[in-house]
Amino acid sequence: MTAKKRTRNGRTAALAVLTVCLIAAGTAAALVAARSANTAADANRTYTVTQETVKNIIEISGTVSAADEQTLKAAGDGTVTAVYVGEGDAVKKGTVLLQLDDTEQTYALAKHDYDIAQARISGSQRELELLTLQRLSLVKKRENRQIVANFDGVIAEFSAATGDYLEAKDSVGTIIDRSYLSASVEVVETDAPKLQAGQLVRCTFPAYDGGTITGYVVSYPAVGSVTSRGASIVKVKIRIDDPPESILPYYSFTGEIEISPEESLLLAAKEAVGREGGTQFVEKIKRDGTTERVTVTAEPYGSDFMRITEGSVAEGDVLKAQSAPRVSGTGKSAAGNTRQSTDKTENAQQSGFSLPGSGGAGVPGMSGGPGGSGGGMPPMR
Repeated sequence: MTAKKRTRNGRTAALAVLTVCLIAAGTAAALVAARSANTAADANRTYTVTQETVKNIIEISGTVSAADEQTLKAAGDGTVTAVYVGEGDAVKKGTVLLQLDDTEQTYALAKHDYDIAQARISGSQRELELLTLQRLSLVKKRENRQIVANFDGVIAEFSAATGDYLEAKDSVGTIIDRSYLSASVEVVETDAPKLQAGQLVRCTFPAYDGGTITGYVVSYPAVGSVTSRGASIVKVKIRIDDPPESILPYYSFTGEIEISPEESLLLAAKEAVGREGGTQFVEKIKRDGTTERVTVTAEPYGSDFMRITEGSVAEGDVLKAQSAPRVSGTGKSAAGNTRQSTDKTENAQQSGFSLPGSGGAGVPGMSGGPGGSGGGMPPMR
């Protein structure tokens, strides 16, 4: 009874071990097949050359102002006796726009001129000098009865008419100089070191459908400022020369300051660029399926691409893979990852399981092959 039970237990152990060995063998075969499939896939993998446009810019937004602006105000009280312009008129510097009643000022100046004439006849030299200085003040008072343009511009607003009575500091209109538009925009402190006077600025106006308007950086201060939100910024002055007439002062815009000109880059996957004898190359796949080897100069661009700077390669070219793609986070290629899995299987086989005759460590209860150290398996009955 004891011998039969021992024989039955031996058969059960042998069957279990044989099953495990068959499973291990099947797994190893599957891994080898997978490795072969991956190798074939890598050989057939292709990559397409792409072109990327790189912009080095600072984004901005704001509102534009006229080059210059004059608010037309009366210097004193009085009745309007003449109006020489209307809204929308172009005027030159020094043009008289409006005249207030200056009867009193004209009389005072005329009487003063008479006093000067008398002083020249019978007065002292000192008295004549004082009267001459006083005359300058009277002339200024009469000039203040006029509103005059301080620069060349356009009457943007005007509301006075002959007969109106104005008090000192009353506003009757505005002149603007539209020879150029300017704006003060905020640039964050991290972008401030990139600024230079003369840099190109591109602006887009929601109220203007004629495309992008170009300008340039005029200046920026040597000291920053802090916004109400607590952000550190630099206020940059930009300018737009000869703006379209439809773009008016205080129109809003968005734009960008160009730090360096746009650059077009040719990019290819790292796996498409090979190296041999210190020379980089790619293999272009032609329409007939043949390949052409092309020497290139390339440099890393990010973690997955190479920037091709020299070589007969163009956007849309299809390149043959020169290496297996990398697996994210492992630092190894996809094929290497498969090999790692295979190595683990081999280690498992060497740690206690081997097929008969494989030279492994042997399995208790089974006859080892050449080099095996396991005991013999009882004959099955």
